[in-house]
Amino acid sequence: MTQGSNSGAGRGNQRRSTPGQGGGRGAAGSGRGASGGKSGGSYGAKKQGPAKKGQPGGTPRGPQAFGGERFGRNLGPVKKNRPAPSQRPAQRPAEDQDHDGVRLQKVLANAGVASRRVSEEMITAGRVEVNGEIVTELGIRVDPATTSIHVDGMRIQLNETMRYYAFNKPRGVVSTMEDPEGRPCIADYLRKKSERLFHVGRLDVNTEGLLLLTNDGELANRLTHPSYEVPKTYLVQVPGPMAHGIGAQMKAGIALEDGMAKVDSFKLVDSTPGKVLVEVILHSGKNRIVRRLFDAVGHPVKRLVRVQMGPIKLGAQKQGTIRQLGHHEVGHLLAGVGM
Repeated sequence: MTQGSNSGAGRGNQRRSTPGQGGGRGAAGSGRGASGGKSGGSYGAKKQGPAKKGQPGGTPRGPQAFGGERFGRNLGPVKKNRPAPSQRPAQRPAEDQDHDGVRLQKVLANAGVASRRVSEEMITAGRVEVNGEIVTELGIRVDPATTSIHVDGMRIQLNETMRYYAFNKPRGVVSTMEDPEGRPCIADYLRKKSERLFHVGRLDVNTEGLLLLTNDGELANRLTHPSYEVPKTYLVQVPGPMAHGIGAQMKAGIALEDGMAKVDSFKLVDSTPGKVLVEVILHSGKNRIVRRLFDAVGHPVKRLVRVQMGPIKLGAQKQGTIRQLGHHEVGHLLAGVGM
């Protein structure tokens, strides 16, 4: 994530001496993989066998759902936080078919998953779940307003009123929709958005980076609830040098004023005279947790950037901009919190 510029994100000779630079290069590399694929491409390696029915969360051979989409195509298999699907009979008697609703393959096509013909292939290959059950027959009809549908484990959002955005929050912006002190806030960047949006969690005024915005209240609640343990990745710039063993100490746990806290991952990204760049991953949602952890080990944070939340990456998105999430990204977000 090169702050304020897309052009700097992909330069291979750029030194990763700041949090913004480190985030951009990593994202640029993954972005090339996403854009390099063609619409309707196959999952996995060429030697991979055909998809096994009853395993929609794996990596079946065949066209990818939303294959022509730009964002999120390289997120890999869905990490599901919900029960495994059950298997429905391959065929049902004609009199048992539902006569109300819309044919499943038409619903998938209307949602932009794939063409109707390709959607039919996905169904017969056992890649589609309806209300938690794998469906392999083509005659089933569903009500898009009340039915939960997953393709390859990825939730298909059928409610067209739902909105999901990624905001690259600059330093100095308050994570609220309005500020009585008159400081810049999220609403200042939403003037062209008519729907009411929630911010998922918050970043303190001096922290930069990824903030998710949505009008899906249930998703926002789950993403911030500690039971779902949604991981968040930060790039942290602190004074250096850093003594050996700090990472192990932070992973083991540090006593703070409100209890023990720890990181899930600690990685030294870059070190230059007088400063160190570290990547940490943690799922805690405690207030100012990253800054307090580094304060506790004697390395006060100089710059802090959140570059990823769950499966959503900031990438080379410019500071102060908002982009709509792709269907892949939304599907991974929903499945990751059991929706």
